[in-house]
Amino acid sequence: MRTSRDATTSKTTEHEDIEHPSNQYESTERESRPPVPFEGRRIKAAVIGTGSIASGSHLPALAALAAEGEVEIVAAVDIDAEAVKRFCADGGVPHGYTDLDRMLAEQRPDLVSICTPPTLHRDQTVAALRAGAWVWCEKPPVPTLADFDAVETEEGTESGPYASIVFQHRFGSGARHVRRLIADGAMGRPLVAHCQTTWYRNAAYYAVPWRGKWETEGGGPAMGHGIHQMDLLLDLLGPWSEVRAMAGRLVHDVQTEDVSTALVRFESGALATVVNSVLSPDEVSRIRIDCEHATVELTHLYGHSNENWRITPAPDAPVEDVAAWQDFGADVPSSHLAQLRDLVASMRAGERPRSSGADGRTSLELITALYKSAFTDVTVRAGEIGPGDPYYTALHGGAPGWAPTTHEEASA
Repeated sequence: MRTSRDATTSKTTEHEDIEHPSNQYESTERESRPPVPFEGRRIKAAVIGTGSIASGSHLPALAALAAEGEVEIVAAVDIDAEAVKRFCADGGVPHGYTDLDRMLAEQRPDLVSICTPPTLHRDQTVAALRAGAWVWCEKPPVPTLADFDAVETEEGTESGPYASIVFQHRFGSGARHVRRLIADGAMGRPLVAHCQTTWYRNAAYYAVPWRGKWETEGGGPAMGHGIHQMDLLLDLLGPWSEVRAMAGRLVHDVQTEDVSTALVRFESGALATVVNSVLSPDEVSRIRIDCEHATVELTHLYGHSNENWRITPAPDAPVEDVAAWQDFGADVPSSHLAQLRDLVASMRAGERPRSSGADGRTSLELITALYKSAFTDVTVRAGEIGPGDPYYTALHGGAPGWAPTTHEEASA
């Protein structure tokens, strides 16, 4: 199949010229063009997938930085020709494609924003990296640790390109302030934590064909919903060391779970409970961390600002310390824009961005370990899932009752 390496550059493809879709990117060689300096010019960005997350979050973030002179949105790609035409017309994007390889060859973007279903993330990320583009990929990054490691091998060794994951809850003034307090030990050691993503999704939500299936969604609420809060918890508390979990399929007729609970021990010694659910009518996203001298709590749903954070000091905490803890500074809400701004700064500096590489892998490893623990009834330790482990290549691990039923099994 044609890749960006051997595609011929032709006249720029407008909406009317949209041709054959391409979903597999199997070139074995990396794009050989030299790194392009970004100094003194806008970063050329393209969007892959034109659904709601692209139009509602990625495009507005890119447009905001375009208005500041930081980026230039050059193209969008979708296998649905009519959808990409509408997206380009509504967003003022000049060029629409149904073929990712062709777009990469003709537009040569510096940054590719991936907004497609998880099953496509690996191939599309690899294609973009081989074309010399940095990647900003929606969560979950890829369905398995094996896929993640395959992507990482395609990254540049020095100054990029790198592939980062959309973990926007890490960004913003509140998360930055609390991360600094915990890292500096200002409130004492973190001891006990709770991480909660209890949302509600009905049957209509799962009527979308790719949802609730291991192959196309990667996992259930632990992977597709709770990953944001778990990632933020790890960003605040640092490396985890072991997990013990349970999972259930209590309401929905899906392959994956619809609820899970876990106990997590961190390298620091802190203990945490984690709950992920799509069965909860009273929806909330919450993180609570009890440190030696104060409790930090974040309560929100899909995004947070300074007002969503609360710090409750211990009775004997010094007044001057408490005032400093509770001063979050200027309010910068968590958002795609906040993360994109950070990513563009990393691109211009030629530095690995946050939520990429090992920093981005840690959440996927915890989720993989959660599933393995839940389906095997054992404690799973950090670093133990690697090549040869069935959970390295599939989050269901082939577990009876959880792995997809084959045609032969269904017939029997």
